[in-house]
Amino acid sequence: MPAQRPEDSASPPTIAVIGGGPAGLMAAETLRAAGLQVDLYDAKGSVGRKFLIAGKGGMNLTHSDPIDVFVTRYHGRCDEVAAWLRDFDADALRAWARGLGVETFVGTSGRVFPSDLKAAPLLRGWVRRLREQGVRFHVQHRWLGWNDGDALRFATPDGDIDVQADATVLAMGGGSWPELGSDGAWVDALKAKDIDVAPLLPSNCGFDIGWSEHLATRFAGEPLKPVVAHWQDTDGTAQQRQGECVLTATGIEGSLVYALSPMLRDAIARDGHATLVLDLLPGREEADLARRLAKPRGSRSLSEHLRREAGVTGVRAALLYEVLDKAALADSACIARTLKHFPFRLQRTRPIAEAISSAGGIRMEALDPQLMLRARPGVFAAGEMLDWEAPTGGYLLTACFASGHHAAHGVIDWLAQRST
Repeated sequence: MPAQRPEDSASPPTIAVIGGGPAGLMAAETLRAAGLQVDLYDAKGSVGRKFLIAGKGGMNLTHSDPIDVFVTRYHGRCDEVAAWLRDFDADALRAWARGLGVETFVGTSGRVFPSDLKAAPLLRGWVRRLREQGVRFHVQHRWLGWNDGDALRFATPDGDIDVQADATVLAMGGGSWPELGSDGAWVDALKAKDIDVAPLLPSNCGFDIGWSEHLATRFAGEPLKPVVAHWQDTDGTAQQRQGECVLTATGIEGSLVYALSPMLRDAIARDGHATLVLDLLPGREEADLARRLAKPRGSRSLSEHLRREAGVTGVRAALLYEVLDKAALADSACIARTLKHFPFRLQRTRPIAEAISSAGGIRMEALDPQLMLRARPGVFAAGEMLDWEAPTGGYLLTACFASGHHAAHGVIDWLAQRST
């Protein structure tokens, strides 16, 4: 089939944006504002599905960290993400939301939320505005790669089609939550064109531990809060962080675990396992716990003794029984030490399909500073397709918006250079 072209040659350049998440929608908006014709393609029947689901528990849009702190959240890609944020940072994102009639507020944790905590009104208003501005949406169009003539190929309900575009922005997400569209199916198409793609890995994810049947059936879903994680940086510097987590039937997850997931995931890849050390009783001194637990308990059971002398009940008590043998449970100093330095031995990450986000993707070295693929001039990429990761808390979403904005300006500059 001949490649379709949405407009004739006299029209403004036509840009194909592939992917209807925040990065793709922001790219489309930026390109359309520059007077370019924009066709946005998405594999699903509607756009922004992952964005909507992420906002179900309260839409965490961005974070109020100062910019010098904000950029440190991007692990080994701080410099690259900082370049995106220079033109579209957290303040710009809040101003953009305000332009859609959505006011935001800063929560006690520093996270920024829409005033109604919902994603749906923001997305509806955004898509409506994009349509009014002239962005053309093509849903149920799954990108298949390029044909032999370098036209874009799409699978549609009416059969495969080829589309010509003057430039392309790829923004199809990573590999998490595939039922919402981020299934990583684009990896093979890029690799077939010799584009360097790092394997997609789970990020902001839970981990398997392998609990006993008793713990898995009776305590799955039980929260541990507050707790403090202790670890050492690669240079040996001791670090700690307070937060919350929750036991699952297979292991552990939660905001504190998600924040540390890159380090834990990499340790498992290197050593075959990782140990997450948590203080289950922050604010209590180990020596005091040992002293109180050393008191004679008489006819009281150990569980009752733990409750009376240390306030240890429920899931915390169950965890002690999970890892300590009979001799250790008779040693008050050992119990106190375990409560203050509880070793969660992690076997593996949970599957990428369950992760909040993913790491890996198109390596930054395969892109120029404007996010254009070095191997394919005129093809740009943004969002979770790129090899970076960030913790939850608004950092991930902000960088997706910012990368779409940055890639769109890359397209604009590239087209301007070609026309001179």
